[in-house]
Amino acid sequence: MRKQIIAAVLVLIASIGLTACTKDTGDLLPELTPTPIESGNSNSNIAVEDQIEVGAADAAIITERPVVDGKKQSYLTGEWKDEAIVNRRPMAVMIPDNKPALPQYGISKASVYFEAPMESLGCSRIMGVFEDYDELDHIGPIRSARHYFIYEAMALDAIYCNWGLAIPYAGPFLNSDRVDNISAAVMGIDDPSDEAFARDEERKAAGYATEFTGIMTISGYEAAVARHNYRTEYSDTHQDPFPFAQDGYTVTYEDCADAVKLAPGGFTQNGANGGYGHAMAYFIYDAATHLYTRYQFGEPQIDEYNNEALTCRNVVFMITNGRFYDENKKDYLDFGMNGLNPAWVFTEGKAIPGYWTRNDVDSEPFKYYDANQEPIIFNQGKTWICLIWDQYQDLIEFE
Repeated sequence: MRKQIIAAVLVLIASIGLTACTKDTGDLLPELTPTPIESGNSNSNIAVEDQIEVGAADAAIITERPVVDGKKQSYLTGEWKDEAIVNRRPMAVMIPDNKPALPQYGISKASVYFEAPMESLGCSRIMGVFEDYDELDHIGPIRSARHYFIYEAMALDAIYCNWGLAIPYAGPFLNSDRVDNISAAVMGIDDPSDEAFARDEERKAAGYATEFTGIMTISGYEAAVARHNYRTEYSDTHQDPFPFAQDGYTVTYEDCADAVKLAPGGFTQNGANGGYGHAMAYFIYDAATHLYTRYQFGEPQIDEYNNEALTCRNVVFMITNGRFYDENKKDYLDFGMNGLNPAWVFTEGKAIPGYWTRNDVDSEPFKYYDANQEPIIFNQGKTWICLIWDQYQDLIEFE
């Protein structure tokens, strides 16, 4: 699908009242609440190849999460996992994606990936949201906080983990009561959690730059959470972040365009590509596995922990308004993380045009709707979200 067609669809979305820059949308939001879709019966024994392929209007979504044989369906993936794993608060970990930082360790265990541009649009950074991390002894490398990642962490009721920060912008969040965080002891952090962090001696010996040798140990993280007396389970006000299809359903969106290769910044180098030019990131869909494999720097993105490529079931290109805090320096970025803006959701090899919306409420997750104002249903599995500055949305490509 060519960029011109993508731009035309975004214009169509805008024509029904959905603009890429709107933040004051309180009057619109109540009208965008669809009638809830009734849930079907859960059946955890149905394999992917046995599922019923249906359109979104005919699919049932998960609305209740009973415990069956000690397992429960995850809020982050919809998949059946141990009840204790599903109930505990996830951790949202800042992970660099610069080429000199690779490979990352433990990143494949994340259930949700949130990726966004960094300073001067020179690269992107990934926040992995982990609920199932018991097999890991550490995650790394760990990097610094940017305030727009924190919104996603709060929306998922996750404990935010970072080593370093942009003090004037992320500091007011991390040093307030709004954000439960595990932060390394650096300037700008009032209440650090240094017991959670260490240096990877093998990386140091291998000649990695110091900023790419920091790791967070799981035992240290748990000790810090206990010392801070942070809540360890989801809050009573927690909302499901994604409407997942029930067991027995694979949502196909047959009326939407095919999209088996997709890139948030295009397939060819064009300056910084809105922050995605450094890695030249893209995803390729495999119909046999129903998964998207993440590629960057010309090859699959590999986790050093298991030497496996990163995959996900759903991909989101989340478009928003942005700016440089200092127009002269064009350095630190600010993005609108509330309001109503266009989005693309990709699942089962299809591209669903629509929009995302979120009120200015810390605990409210981002919601995704199609152009008919119906909720976009996600297939069970991991989700990768790419935040895209609206000035660069015309670089989005898929084939």
